[in-house]
Amino acid sequence: MSSLYDRHKAVIPDWIALYYRDPVEITHGEGRHVWDAHGRKYLDFFGGILTTMTAHALPEVTKAVTEQAGRIIHSSTLYLNRPMVELAERVAGLSGIPDARVFFTTSGTEANDAALLLATTYRRSNQILAMRNSYHGRSFSTIGITGNRAWSPTGLSPLQTLYVHGGVRGRGPYAGLTDERFIEACVADLEDMLGQTRAGVAALIAEPIQGVGGFTYPPDGLYAAFRRVLDRHGILWISDEVQTGWGRTGEHFWGWQAHGQAGPPDILTFAKGIGNGMSIGGVVARAEVMNCLDANSISTFGGSPITMAAGLANLSYLLEHDLQGNARRVGGLLIERVRAAAAGVAEVREVRGRGLMIGIELTEPGTDRANPDAAAAVLEAARENGLLIGKGGGHNTSTLRIAPPLSLTVAEAEEGAAILEQSLRSL
Repeated sequence: MSSLYDRHKAVIPDWIALYYRDPVEITHGEGRHVWDAHGRKYLDFFGGILTTMTAHALPEVTKAVTEQAGRIIHSSTLYLNRPMVELAERVAGLSGIPDARVFFTTSGTEANDAALLLATTYRRSNQILAMRNSYHGRSFSTIGITGNRAWSPTGLSPLQTLYVHGGVRGRGPYAGLTDERFIEACVADLEDMLGQTRAGVAALIAEPIQGVGGFTYPPDGLYAAFRRVLDRHGILWISDEVQTGWGRTGEHFWGWQAHGQAGPPDILTFAKGIGNGMSIGGVVARAEVMNCLDANSISTFGGSPITMAAGLANLSYLLEHDLQGNARRVGGLLIERVRAAAAGVAEVREVRGRGLMIGIELTEPGTDRANPDAAAAVLEAARENGLLIGKGGGHNTSTLRIAPPLSLTVAEAEEGAAILEQSLRSL
């Protein structure tokens, strides 16, 4: 009989990536652990790409989903939907955006797609500013603004995209500057770029911490400095919080708050962690921006009663148990342990991150050249040692990505760091 891997290859596109030489089938999970089809247990430090944000099989979420499924699973946005309204009220209040409206989608890609539709319609322009090394999804429009060649299979796009410096602190022409000078140089670059445009630019879209790009981020305040320039031109700021939202960075509930000196973004997008594995994405914008569409629209699956019930239960658990505070405390411990584990490993160029969002960039020893082979080797070694992590990075996928559920315990952080040290030193 054919293996599941053989069956996968026979019917799933070649461009759907699988981790590991011998891909893993995950059958169930609990807390911060998952098990594969052979019964092997793993400590999960990637959470389904930062999506199982709270914990695997969280009883509160399971109960909410089960109870809602027993009532009604689907109705669409053509009917009043109590769980959707209740979650929208909570998200609007937490967003920091005044007079906020919330539109739910089924993914981060769809959320960013909707944000681009809003911005280009509101501004009557198809010009978008995006950050180098960025990733915003896999739809036609979001691929068109992705600044990472590994995830952008086509140059065709309905948008004209202009790429701005600043998302990566440790590489590029401004890497050697102080934080203050770095921000000044990036603002000057933005001003210069805007001086070259003919029509009014619609929006800047930026991840406060670049996820697929390898957990890179600018000095605090960069996007506030950008915002002051954007405001002079009437350009909107879209903060892509698909990976940074809900307290993962520890220091802030939203990534934009590290850059909040000039106020909140005009548009905020979210997804992944809010559903703890259920398919939820969404857009928050002030009313005049959200309501600028003058055509009919619906969302068949966005705001589904069952996913909204899961989101409400998950958000309540997150807030009641101060998982943002846990991300700050346990994440601070974990990054120090990871730095200690990486000390003396010639292939480690940098350990960076905030809260429970940590990246380990690997290069060829003594150079800045990316080392994807080393990253793949550590990924394999960690799996063999019982730890699941991720990969990313704009330079040939050579950054290890560590993003456990936000309920991670100190003991689990210590265990994961020990496995990472063993795996790194196997190089």
